Amino acid sequence: MNAASDPIDLCERLRPRILPRPRDAVLYARAQREGLSELQARILAGRLKGFEGELSPLISPSLRHLAHPEKLVDARRAAERIAQAVVDGEHIGILTDYDVDGITSHVVIRRTLVELFGVPEARLHSLIGHRIHDGYGISLPLVERTLALSPRPRLVITADCGSSDEPRIARLAAEGIDVVVSDHHALPVEGPPPSAHAVVNPTRDDCDYPDPTIAGCMVAWLVMSLTRSVLVEWGELPEATPKLSPWLSYVALGTVADCVSLGGSPANRAVVTHGLALINRMEAACWRAMAERLGADSVPFDAETLGFQMGPRINARSRLDDPYAALHFMLAADDATAARHLETLDQDNQSRKAIEADMAEEARALALPALAADEPAVVVYLESGHPGVQGIVASRLVQAYGRPALVLTPAAAPGMLTGSGRSIEGLHLRDALQRTFELAPEALPRFGGHRGAAGVGVPAERLGAFKAAFLQAVGEQLGEAELFPRILTDGELAPHQLSLATLDELQALGPYGREFDPPLFQGEFLVERLRPVGADGTHLMLELSSGAASLKAIWFRALTPGEMPTFGVGDRLRCAFKLNRNRWRGHESLQLMVEHAEALTQG
Repeated sequence: MNAASDPIDLCERLRPRILPRPRDAVLYARAQREGLSELQARILAGRLKGFEGELSPLISPSLRHLAHPEKLVDARRAAERIAQAVVDGEHIGILTDYDVDGITSHVVIRRTLVELFGVPEARLHSLIGHRIHDGYGISLPLVERTLALSPRPRLVITADCGSSDEPRIARLAAEGIDVVVSDHHALPVEGPPPSAHAVVNPTRDDCDYPDPTIAGCMVAWLVMSLTRSVLVEWGELPEATPKLSPWLSYVALGTVADCVSLGGSPANRAVVTHGLALINRMEAACWRAMAERLGADSVPFDAETLGFQMGPRINARSRLDDPYAALHFMLAADDATAARHLETLDQDNQSRKAIEADMAEEARALALPALAADEPAVVVYLESGHPGVQGIVASRLVQAYGRPALVLTPAAAPGMLTGSGRSIEGLHLRDALQRTFELAPEALPRFGGHRGAAGVGVPAERLGAFKAAFLQAVGEQLGEAELFPRILTDGELAPHQLSLATLDELQALGPYGREFDPPLFQGEFLVERLRPVGADGTHLMLELSSGAASLKAIWFRALTPGEMPTFGVGDRLRCAFKLNRNRWRGHESLQLMVEHAEALTQG
């Protein structure tokens, strides 16, 4: 038996390793010179390696750091076309993706047209694809649905999609429908779709917008903001017409949920910070309904609330069923309506979790041969898998195995597979797929995405060719990099730093998210108490001591149902953990959130 297939060797290679996060020494020193504490400097230096810009826009986010919409190429042309449709009383289609970014974009566009520009609801058509039946972007079924409308829209505005949909855009254009694309996904190598009236996308090679990492909802917000300016310039709206600032609450949700960069992006950090302040005013029914469901101790919301509570519920609806309930929830005019739609989203989210658990278990079993062979990526085909949960399962594989993962399931179109992938640091997933296409074009007729996530369409009979080309493409990027699950921490905390004051110090650097991970620390603790908790006993409640201090801790999903931990009271653990503010009936206390633990000694 060779080493690659040795089960002991495989277990060792897949053992998660707690490692210190690499730190930018120059930035670490600079941050302290500019007044940050040692701990804050440590956090920045571990997340912004090579960053040479100003720190102030990142550590003190402000809307004044937003670039003007006119810096987006085609934005003026897009805004003038939308303004003309408003003035001429045209019917307008709003076509967006079905995920949180798409739904929040839809809300921004629709509320702006109705509430600020006075467009009657009857002249607007919401066009959101069904993930299973229609697929992503400007799909052929959505085009047919648009052409069947009576009266037809003269203009279709997209958000969070459209950059790779030239054939369908050309079909709409041939029928006399102008398409204004607003998007943030990477464009195909041949460039923007030429049949579109305008293509507003910060990733365009000819675009001067200083931040190409903004989400689709932010692009839509900028385009609609510029449209307001155009209508004021034309004398069609009074100068006193409100600006779109209140809609930044939706932009904040879409930005966090779409996992765009919150690292070196002043724009994303500004809109999330400002948007959270708006959300926590609880002026919209959707925010109040969510706060009611999560409980009084959930307020004020933070970026984690948006990313792990609101985002999954909205995404679950689009993953499993029709996404319009999510739109109705976001647009609800009263608390009862919002609560009713949220109940639907919540039920879907519970169903999604059950489907995800089953698919993840099957995917892990199917991944074993690739892991034994030490392949640079995991590609699994789940014959009975649900296409709406592919991306989540891919994320679970990345976390478990420390290598890129693609999960494929049967597509609605006969003979086709659809798939979602997630990446690791060091691999640009869309670039890998572009290289895959170059190696085997017949095996990858459709793909799109960005650095961290992407989607594919693969002919079933070409799955083997696709996998071989994809593994070659990934291998070319990663080279000889050793692949294993990494748990990167920000080092240790002194006993006196295990406090709410330290948590305040860390939260002052928020918001945290993709490319600006929440602080994670490592340390050794003595187990004083432990007990399984949760409906199925999979979570672990702990009491840990470090020196004289005794700390409460929770480790979610630490166990499989019916399993007991491999350590007990009196054992010493090496833990990777976050600091958490535990609120209970108005009282606040520090709680450790354990991400991983391994026994050092056993009593």
